[in-house]
Amino acid sequence: MSESRNMLVDAATRLFADLRTRDVSAAAERGEWPAALWDAMEKAGLSAAARSGERGGAGATFGDVAALLRVAGAFAVPLPLAETILAEQMLAAARLAPVAGALSVGPVIRGDRLLLSRRGGGWSLAGALHRVPWGRNVAAVVAIASLDAKPVTVIVERPRIEREDRNYANEPRDDVRCDDCSLPADAVGAPGCGWDTDTLRFRGALVRCLQMTGALERILESTVAYAKERVAFGRPIGKFQAVQQQIAVLATQVAAAFAAAQAAVDALERPEARFAIAAAKARVGEAAGIAAGIAHQVHAAMGFTHEHSLHLSTRRLWSWRDEFGNESDWFAWVGQAAAKVGGESLWAFLTAAGGPDPSLLR
Repeated sequence: MSESRNMLVDAATRLFADLRTRDVSAAAERGEWPAALWDAMEKAGLSAAARSGERGGAGATFGDVAALLRVAGAFAVPLPLAETILAEQMLAAARLAPVAGALSVGPVIRGDRLLLSRRGGGWSLAGALHRVPWGRNVAAVVAIASLDAKPVTVIVERPRIEREDRNYANEPRDDVRCDDCSLPADAVGAPGCGWDTDTLRFRGALVRCLQMTGALERILESTVAYAKERVAFGRPIGKFQAVQQQIAVLATQVAAAFAAAQAAVDALERPEARFAIAAAKARVGEAAGIAAGIAHQVHAAMGFTHEHSLHLSTRRLWSWRDEFGNESDWFAWVGQAAAKVGGESLWAFLTAAGGPDPSLLR
């Protein structure tokens, strides 16, 4: 790990350990915006970690950002840090100016569509976005619309919320209505410049993988500690072979998830990136289900109480595994890509030094 990455991780760990308290999490569960925590993240530069130096940020690499998202996932930070990072990447790709404050992205649901049309000297946007993360709380939603069948990145400031909802982790997931929404010229990117909806889906899947690996690591840490502390029949439950075996399975799942997510991060700028991300989201989602089940078995009744912190991680795993495609969706995608290659060429496809043919990964 580089010195700059160590500094970023250390700063984030200290900040979240100090400010992401039980009371902050409880208030967020009730729908309160953790303003003090967000302000502290902004002052520390964490929310702008993905910005290049030219755009007023620290110029962190995506490897650095990935490490930050793991820390945020481990602390169950109740804020749209991942979404703000995604939004900045979208803005940079579309050559739009940075937007201050907390941000979200869309569409996150397949089938959602925004249509852009010209209106005088500006633009008009029509359509709806469903289950937008933190929609009610953000300064803007950075979204992908369609103009003459070309993707266009747009900035929807203070989006109009049609329906408020939450995921299983009690994080806001709101429906945004954009009918007859006027946009100024500087809120619209050039057609065909920037991400399309497929790119957002893959990048969204990757950031969820990173958050989930952080939550998985925290679950493993908590489960090992609890097994050492909880005494039954005169000795810690971690001394029982059955519990040891379950924790070994849990550790294996966490290691596999971390390896899959890291492989996707390492492949991000290479032709095989989409294959690596699809495989990672599928594998991390599978690990999430297994690991959460084992953790709750070992913690027993204590793990289901709100007094214990385990639920902050497991409920996020159960929620995040379904966002930007669940494991079934991504296993199907991987299978279809492998079928295009064919059985005789599959090994060469997986191990090719130059990466697989990008046309197979669409």
